[in-house]
Amino acid sequence: MPNANDNHHAPVNELTQVQRRAVSELLRVSPVADDLARRFQAAGFTLALVGGSVRDALLGRLGNDLDFTTDARPEDVLRIVRPWADAVWEVGIAFGTVGCRKSGFDLEITTYRSEAYDRTSRKPEVSYGDSIEEDLVRRDFTVNAMAVKLPEKEFIDPHGGLEDLAARVLRTPGTPEESFSDDPLRMMRAARFAAQLDFEVAPEVVTAMREMAGRLEIVSAERVRDELNKLILSEHPRKGLRLMVETGLADLVLPELPALRLERDEHHRHKDVYEHTLIVLDQAIALEQDGPDLVLRLAALLHDIGKPRTRRFEKDGRVSFHHHEVVGAKMTKTRMTRLKYPNDQVRDVSRLVELHLRFHGYGTGEWTDSAVRRYVRDAGPLLDRLHKLTRSDCTTRNKRKAQALSRAYDGLEERIAALKEKEELDAIRPDLDGNEIMEILGLGPGPEIGRAYRHLLELRLEHGPMEREQAVAALKEWWATQG
Repeated sequence: MPNANDNHHAPVNELTQVQRRAVSELLRVSPVADDLARRFQAAGFTLALVGGSVRDALLGRLGNDLDFTTDARPEDVLRIVRPWADAVWEVGIAFGTVGCRKSGFDLEITTYRSEAYDRTSRKPEVSYGDSIEEDLVRRDFTVNAMAVKLPEKEFIDPHGGLEDLAARVLRTPGTPEESFSDDPLRMMRAARFAAQLDFEVAPEVVTAMREMAGRLEIVSAERVRDELNKLILSEHPRKGLRLMVETGLADLVLPELPALRLERDEHHRHKDVYEHTLIVLDQAIALEQDGPDLVLRLAALLHDIGKPRTRRFEKDGRVSFHHHEVVGAKMTKTRMTRLKYPNDQVRDVSRLVELHLRFHGYGTGEWTDSAVRRYVRDAGPLLDRLHKLTRSDCTTRNKRKAQALSRAYDGLEERIAALKEKEELDAIRPDLDGNEIMEILGLGPGPEIGRAYRHLLELRLEHGPMEREQAVAALKEWWATQG
């Protein structure tokens, strides 16, 4: 097995049978690779599959996105792929990357390069290299610093990435300090890959992350957000989030999360709100039905961030967090805005945080039709996610209490379903529209019409649908009280 002390260009026949099968599978699912490599060879250049593609093939999880590296400059790459590919794009060409699509595969071809920051830069400076070894040593982790040279099918692993892959550990090709100085975002990537691949991070890498966390401040909010999203959408987000908290990265990216560690929740459990939050995230993920849901996962992660600011020690010894959902919604909006999340995601996650206690506000009594209508109206298109978040927020170890809460929420969902059969709950609106209100009252557009509309909406929520004659009579009765 090749490692950092072996010949850096180990041919395929030196690999174990398992390794050989993995590389063979990579080439089998990548029929375009050899064809593309021959075109580069004919033009006087080299081409190799590299990085995540090699790693994922060895892990048996290769998709249709393939990464290549080459000594050809971007303008040469364009000249080679344009007559060959089904589509070509140049979005990343400033960073030496040309993208194209061929036979259902999305390919990214990047010129040998290195990236480095200066102390004030928010964007990496790209310089091109002349050898694949130079390119690989600049990559983030050894498991991403392997390549398969094409069409020779020569396995290149100068930094022992294969051994680290087998050991499920993340190390850097050079020293972690040099790597993180070149690109501080790699510290976030370490947390992300730990979450995505369920790998451990080498102790020296964790130490460097802890010591250099402050360097992350020079990276743009957009790049940090994108890495955070990949972490949260991964199979094991808890693992990456814990690493961010333990190394201090979370203090810069999501300080509301480590702030939960010292809080006890209102039920006097021994675990703190931080642990509760991670369990809620796990339980929300378990309820997903159509793949990872970023909005739901963010809401689960942030639902209790208002607790530290609202904590009160009551005279009877209890701890209270009154209105933490309202405070938390505002904090969520602020944090997500700073991380440059799209407005619709900021709105939806904040709204879920604000509503996550609404179910408990009705106690254990029978839900009235009015209460059900208001619950559905307030949740709007987020109702399904609110169902999942509310159910996930139950982390009590008391099985009887957990079962009672689950039955109570089952009852609410049954009530919603029953009312939906009778009424259009998904689009609750007054029984008269704005034009009808103006006609009945003999008024033109203005604030009075808005007030009348809201009054009729309240009646609709409280009493359900009315016949037109009833609605007209109710409107006139209300108008008579307005002077």
